[in-house]
This record gives sequence, structure tokens and C-alpha cells, in this order.
Amino acid sequence: MPIRGPRILLATIALATTLTLTACDPAAEAEAPPASPTASAAVSAPASSTSPAGSGKHTLAEAATAGGLTKATGASAVSDVPVDPGEMRDGMHLVVADYNRAGQTSGRRVLFVGVDSVPEDPNKRREHLWRGLIDYALQNGSTGTPTTAKPYQPGPFGGSLECLSLPESANATDVICGWSDTTTAAVALFPRTTPADAARLFAAMRADLEH
Repeated sequence: MPIRGPRILLATIALATTLTLTACDPAAEAEAPPASPTASAAVSAPASSTSPAGSGKHTLAEAATAGGLTKATGASAVSDVPVDPGEMRDGMHLVVADYNRAGQTSGRRVLFVGVDSVPEDPNKRREHLWRGLIDYALQNGSTGTPTTAKPYQPGPFGGSLECLSLPESANATDVICGWSDTTTAAVALFPRTTPADAARLFAAMRADLEH
């Protein structure tokens, strides 16, 4: 009988310790109910979405008119490829054309350069075209440092469309715009305009040049 008291006391202490450890077990605390699908979607959702049409395969083709602009023809039209389009593989199409604004009979035209069936990330191909077009513009009278490109509405084909300005003076600028989607990349040089106006015109041209 004198021994039973201490044994009961030790057993009571051991049981209390076990219950305490179980209550503080990190593994037990980690077994929280999973987050709801709605919460997960909110965390992983992209910052912006593109038009479903941008997920398909598109091709480029010259157009007599694009966004209300008229393709230049004859001896005064662009006759070479002023911008390196990057590696061209079988099945790819290169479109190079310059366009006159309504009523334009002289002066610099809107220059367009685009490729389709791009085998690599079209964004990288657009960057390649962009750099080439900037070099071309700087050699033809533009001065200053290009500004940061800003996104604009890409139009019904989705993807992305961005424009940046090439400062010339306090009153007028040249603007370069570029688009890319799943299979195409294109850029255009807009003499003396604003990025917003160039973006609207480029989206309208895209509707006629991309199919």
C-alpha cells in the first residue's frame, strides 16, 4: 500500500505530459482544412487576360489597305527589308510594307514588319524586331532615348500590343508599336504621332494584316 501512492502519482504525471505534447504537436496543427478552390484561383489568377482568339494560330499577309491606310506601291515603296526579322524557317511568312495615311502624298510613311509561324517565344521575336526598328529609326533622323513601352488594347486577336516613343522634340515624336500572340510578332514605325494614337491605328492595321 505505501508503494501504490507514488506509482499512481507517476502515472498521472505521465498521462498529463502525453496530453500536453499531443495538444502542442505541430503536425496536428498543420492538418488544417484545405483552402477553397476560389481562394486558390484568386492567388494564381494572372494580372491581365487576353482575348480567347489570341490562343489560335494566325498568319500574316500583305493588305492593300490596313487600318484605313493605303499600301505604297511603285518605285517609291519600300523595296528591301530594312529590319532584320530574325531566323526565317520553312513555313514562316515575312511581311514588309509601308503605308500612306489618308491624303498623304509625300513624307515618311508608316513602316510595317511582321512574321508569322514563329518557332520560339513570339515575345522574344518582337523584341528582336523592336531593336532593329529602333536602330533603323535612329539612323533616319530620330534622336533621343526610347521611352518605356506601355501596353494598349491588342484588338480582337488578343495577345499583347505595346508602344513606345522615340523623342525628337518637345512637340513631336516618332512612335514604335509591336504586337505578339501565340504565333505572330510584328512592329511598325509611326512618324510624328502619340503612343495612344499609334496604338489605336496599329490595332486597326492588325485586323487587316493578321488572319
